[in-house]
Order: sequence, then C-alpha cells, then structure tokens
Amino acid sequence: MDNGTLLASIDLGSNSYRLEIGRLEHGQIQRVEYLKETVRQGNGLDEDGKLTPAAMERGWQCLARFAERLAGFRPRHVRAVATQTLREARNRNEFLLRARTLLGFPIDVIAGREEARLIYQGVVHLLPHSDERRLVIDIGGRSTEMILGRHFEGQVMESYRVGSVAWSALYFPEGQFTASAFDRAEIAAQAVLEEALVPYAPGNWDVAYGSSGTIGAVCDILEASGHPPGVLTRRGLQWLKEQMLDARSADRVRLPGLKEDRRPVIGGGLSVLNAVFDLLRIDRMERSRGALRHGVLYDMLDREHLATDVRNATVQRLALKLGVDAAQAQRVAGAATHFLRQLCGGEPPKLLERHVAKLEWAARLHEIGTAISHSDYHKHGAYIIDNADAPGFAEPELHRLGVMVLGQRGKLRKLESELGDGQLVQHLLCLRLAVILCHARRDPQLDGLRLTARGRGFRLEVPRAWAAAFPQSTWLLREEEAAWQKTDWSFTLA
Repeated sequence: MDNGTLLASIDLGSNSYRLEIGRLEHGQIQRVEYLKETVRQGNGLDEDGKLTPAAMERGWQCLARFAERLAGFRPRHVRAVATQTLREARNRNEFLLRARTLLGFPIDVIAGREEARLIYQGVVHLLPHSDERRLVIDIGGRSTEMILGRHFEGQVMESYRVGSVAWSALYFPEGQFTASAFDRAEIAAQAVLEEALVPYAPGNWDVAYGSSGTIGAVCDILEASGHPPGVLTRRGLQWLKEQMLDARSADRVRLPGLKEDRRPVIGGGLSVLNAVFDLLRIDRMERSRGALRHGVLYDMLDREHLATDVRNATVQRLALKLGVDAAQAQRVAGAATHFLRQLCGGEPPKLLERHVAKLEWAARLHEIGTAISHSDYHKHGAYIIDNADAPGFAEPELHRLGVMVLGQRGKLRKLESELGDGQLVQHLLCLRLAVILCHARRDPQLDGLRLTARGRGFRLEVPRAWAAAFPQSTWLLREEEAAWQKTDWSFTLA
C-alpha cells in the first residue's frame, strides 16, 4: 500500500461499535478519525440465544451511519469484525445479511482466539519496542481475552465467556451494588477464568497491559479522581468498589470520568477486573491505547504480502501438524494455479495474486483429512478446517477453505448452496482438475492444456496426443464433465 492510503476498521463489539480510520505513513497508521456508538447488543440476546429485533435495529442503524463516513473507500481498505455476541447469536445470519448491505462491506465473525490475536497486535503496535514479556487483558461486553506475547508475536491466546455486559445482567440486574453481589460476581468470574491460572501465571510475564472496554473506563474514572494516570492498582480498584458500594446503585454513582454509556455495565466490568487481578495476582496493570480495531488495521497491512500474512503461516502449521504429503500438495497447487492464471489472466496483478494465494491454501490442505481416513479424506478435511484454531482466518474465510477441500472430489450436489459464488466455482474447478491430473502422484504434463470460461461455462482444450498419452486422466476428465452437468454450470472437454 502507498503512503497516504486511508484504512478503516469496524469493531462490532458486544457493548459498542467502533470505527477507526487511519492513514498509512511509512509503515505506521496515524489516526484520522474515531467514531464510537453504544449499541449494547450483548444484552439483546433473548432466552433462545437470538438477537431481539430491537438489538438488531440498533446495530443496523449504527452501521448505516458508519457507511456514510466510509463512502468512497475501496473494499480492500476496509475490514469489519464481529465478536462474542455475534459468535453466540443463533440468528446472526439474519442480522448480518442486512448489516453487510447497509455497511457496504463484508463483516467477518471472528473466533475468540483470533480476536485475542488481533487485540495483541493492536496493543503492541502502539507500545514502544521492548524485550519484555507482555500479558495483555481485554475485558469486553461478553468475553475476556488474555494474551501472552513478546515483540509482535502472541504466544498464548485465549478468549473466555465472561464480560461487563453479561456479568452486569447476571449479578447486577437492577443496577444495585451490594457486597454480596460483588462477591458472587467475582467468584463466578474466577470460576470461568480458572483455567488461565497456569498459562498466565505471574512468572510467565513481566508487564501486564489492559486494553479498551472496561479497563479503559476504569482508568478514566481513577485518573479523574486523582489516582496515577494510565495505571490500575489493587488500591485503586478497591477504592472504586467502595465508592460504588457507598452509592448502592449505578444511577446514583457520581464519579468524574464515568461516562453515561458505561454506567449500566460498570458493576459487571469491575467485578471481572477484580477477578482477573486476584486470580493472576496482578498488582499493577498499565493502560494500553491499542485495541482490537488497531490490530485489524495492521493486519490489513500484513495481508498485502504473502510473506507477512499470518494465514500463510497457519496453513503451513496445519499441513505440518497433520502430516500432509508436501510434495503432492505442491503438485496440486502448481496445477490448480496454472489453470486459475489462464482463467483470470486479465485481472490486475495484485488481485490475481490474492486469488492465487487462496487457491494455494486449499491445495496445500486438500489432503489434510488423510490423517483420519483415506477414502473420505475430503469430508474429514473439511471438518478439520471448519473447526481448526486458525490464526488470521475469519470464520467465513475458514468455511470457504473447508468448502474447497470438501468439493475437491465427488459429486457437486453437496455444494449446491455454495455454487452461486462464481469466484468460488472458478477456484473449485481449478482444484478439482489439479487433483485429477495429479492422481498418479507425479508432476502432471500441462503443456497444451487450455482452460477458458464463457458465462457459466468452462472449456478445457486437450490435444489428441495428450489424450492418447494419458488415457486414465482423460477418462477422469470425462467423469468431471458429467459431474458438472448436474449443476447450473457446465464443463466441457474438447
């Protein structure tokens, strides 16, 4: 990306939606504008785990306003991510369908560990360079992320289902503050977070940092009340808890620095924060200005180059861990991308290379399921990918990769709902052809083979001499021709 490029990230959080716009300057992103709206979708889940109409409407209206500010942005310069509430919501697809239309850009629902990874990236990019071992904590509306890392690498990352909105609704439902309510809330939070005790123990980190949400709100209150700026201590947290107990309810708390949008959830947030301090024996936590939205911005820069794209490293790790035949994967990748370049040769080079990378990932993982089953490896491979811990991948990206692996062979009827995506169909056909031509597990002879597309039809030209030299491959290609006849697309062998 060129200097001066504007980038935008949208964080669809459980309590607030945030829009961060930055300008790229020599590898750093300088803030241009920041917008935040309290949407509080986290308390808009009903007993069936569905977002209420009112909660969806609040989100839609906010995104419509963000869309006006983002008019004119290029699609690859904007990324929106959704977190715990939309991970949980059983009717999230209903919400996302309209949300994406209103915003005008895709919205990725990211897994908890991916959220943690991006939070860490946002935090460390706004901190001075250091060799210190860092513990990063982010208490959101319905989840809390913990990360151990050094430099720019998050080494241990986890997301726990405990947060300010959820805990306020459960333990302070009427906004009433009592000592017993705080005790119950803190004990319950520690029960959820207990498994963090070993990996995040004090001996494993040097400095604790708090990011965004609850931690930022508590820091604002303490600083405005005369406590040291940018730092949380046990003494400060105890003082704040006493102030809240004296007030007895959220609407009666009168503290400088307490914003109105934080008032209804400050009780739950403070109880979770106290639980984190007690469980991990934290005495001092420094406030970080970096957060999820900043991590998303810097991740967009990394995605521009395969060498720095964490998704590439994730694919390599999965392939190695599950014993994929690297030589065969490379053969299939080479053949698949050969055909894709024939189909998409007229596209801008950078766009083409992004398509090539996505197809290569599918090719490199197409046999990942053989660790479980030889005959149904494509089915098992798709399941593994759909459920993998895959840093860098949003859920829709991971699902698409799983669809490619599932569809590499066999009938296409199982993918009927996915075949409306023309780009996916192109990639899928290229992968299927590559798997066919590499069936003997040796380098395929591709000279003279030419794949073209017209409308919803594809045509592979095969010289007669090639067909005579490779009768088994030719027979398999005829079978492929028949498979596509049962779809709305066509493939012809000529």
